Amino acid sequence: MTTYAEVYAGWKADPEGFWLQQAEAIDWVRKPQKALSQRGAHLYDWFADAQVNTCYNAVDRHVAAGRGEQLAIIHDSPITNSIEKITYAELQQRVALLAGALQARGIEKGDRVIIYMPMIPQALEAMLACARIGAIHSVVFGGFASHELAVRIDDATPKCIIAASCGLEPGRVVKYKPLLDGAIAEATHKPEFCVIYQREQENAPLTPGQDLDWHSFQQGASPADCVPVSGDHPAYILYTSGTTGQPKGVVRPTAGHLVALNWSMKNIYNVDPGDVFWAASDVGWVVGHSYICYGPLVHGNTTIVFEGKPVGTPDASTFWRVISQHNVRSFFTAPTAFRAVKREDPKAEFMAGHDLSCLRAIYLAGERADPDTIEWAQKVTGKPIYDHWWQTETGWTIAGNPAGIEALPVKLGSPTVAMPGYDVQILDEAGHPQAPGTLGAIAVKLPLPPGTLPTLWNAEERFKKSYLNTFPGYYETGDAGMIDEDGYLYIMARTDDVINVAGHRLSTGAMEEVLAGHPDVAECAVIGVADQLKGQMPLGFLCLTKGVNRPHGDIVAECVKRVRDQIGPVAAFKLAVVVDRLPKTRSGKILRATMVKIADNEAFKMPATIDDPAILDEIREALQTLGYAKG
Repeated sequence: MTTYAEVYAGWKADPEGFWLQQAEAIDWVRKPQKALSQRGAHLYDWFADAQVNTCYNAVDRHVAAGRGEQLAIIHDSPITNSIEKITYAELQQRVALLAGALQARGIEKGDRVIIYMPMIPQALEAMLACARIGAIHSVVFGGFASHELAVRIDDATPKCIIAASCGLEPGRVVKYKPLLDGAIAEATHKPEFCVIYQREQENAPLTPGQDLDWHSFQQGASPADCVPVSGDHPAYILYTSGTTGQPKGVVRPTAGHLVALNWSMKNIYNVDPGDVFWAASDVGWVVGHSYICYGPLVHGNTTIVFEGKPVGTPDASTFWRVISQHNVRSFFTAPTAFRAVKREDPKAEFMAGHDLSCLRAIYLAGERADPDTIEWAQKVTGKPIYDHWWQTETGWTIAGNPAGIEALPVKLGSPTVAMPGYDVQILDEAGHPQAPGTLGAIAVKLPLPPGTLPTLWNAEERFKKSYLNTFPGYYETGDAGMIDEDGYLYIMARTDDVINVAGHRLSTGAMEEVLAGHPDVAECAVIGVADQLKGQMPLGFLCLTKGVNRPHGDIVAECVKRVRDQIGPVAAFKLAVVVDRLPKTRSGKILRATMVKIADNEAFKMPATIDDPAILDEIREALQTLGYAKG
């Protein structure tokens, strides 16, 4: 059996040969003759000379291979209490017809289409229909505020916007049409038309001359054939938040995207064609693009589109029910989802009656996976829990456990090792590689592998400034961490989450790990707040497990002692406060930078991705009890 070390060494010895070999698994219109091409200093493209179509690889080829009756999509919505199953043959018909209707309205190769939809199959159909005709889609998280949608309309300049009438949250309907209308009114660029999918929970009034109904728009259209595009043609643009407040449009190149995602499905997630794969995310995020839509479908898996929450739809049993009911082989979610389940059901009593024997492993990503959460999930499921680390920019795993090649020993707190294609190094501020065990900036030696971003949409200089200029010859990840003597990577914090306490560089992530190990703490966050004497001081926020009724002062004192015992007095950890919840993005990332600004009385822009703005007032009040946020 081939080992991970052999595969990684094989890639390193011949990177282009390695990726040309992986490209054999894709159906090409014109096969790539050359793997890598350079178009300037540190700017690269993969398989640029190839001709290919993403939709053909994700849908048509499986039908052509006689697997049309296999399920492509299972839509499971505990909010509407409904399940819909779509075969590859049905998906092909739906996508081809939608693509034909778009073509008939003038959408051509290279045109942009914004998709503004909830977690319904039509969102994937819209993505695939764009890919079928070579249009470049940009999915915006359904329910995003009008201003944020307007900013993306002006940057991507779409010819068309495809939207749904509403999204559904537990107990409420989120009307999309007023948000869409507000965005179009605010945007300088105006789309030529909008296509609205009417959900039965909200029949939105359509604007004559602007809006077309999803169904009537497709009536009489001819199904579209797959349009070949060059390997470096953008498959999509996905906006990620930028430090300036102006979102960055990450470009995903078509050919590299296909090759890398297809490789990852077996080698990282260990699924075979026909297996059911579930990524509990949203199409608005990169996980939804890579591992709800494209990765599973290109690889011939059945993908689950889930409209619900880990708790509350109806309770903490939902994950176990979906896995058991749909025979899920590999499951991918964010650590915050398991923290929510653990907080509601610490003894996993809701798991009773759900058979998880189908499940091979659980994969975590999106934020740091604290060891306490991993140990809890391992204990209650009896399954391997693999943390892995990647970014919107890379589109697939930088470091993970290559379970389909060889399941490596898990080290708690580490997403394991670098994947082929990624030469990950730890650098000091001057760009010098660091010794094992030394904290520094995590960077990847160029070129990045296939499927990663070659640039930002219409912003090449910003691309260079954001990722390439700090460490020439390297991609700057923006994360800080270390690599141990076994080559295991540890992501300790965002670079700006390394705080300087009296000249000591300390990771807030390391402190969070210690706090999360306290038996009463369900979730936590540590930030660095300004301090006149020491420059910065760490401050902890603690969310307690359901049912804990002990005095908060006792729990805070125990947490302070834990950090002192496990990290040392150098951490100067003395400040902590109990809060009901933490401010997060809709994808589950804790908004630490915003909390720092509140504590230090600095002005801040309300994050567009925030799940509930009211939480910031609660955080401010908690900080005021400690003498902060008084401005």
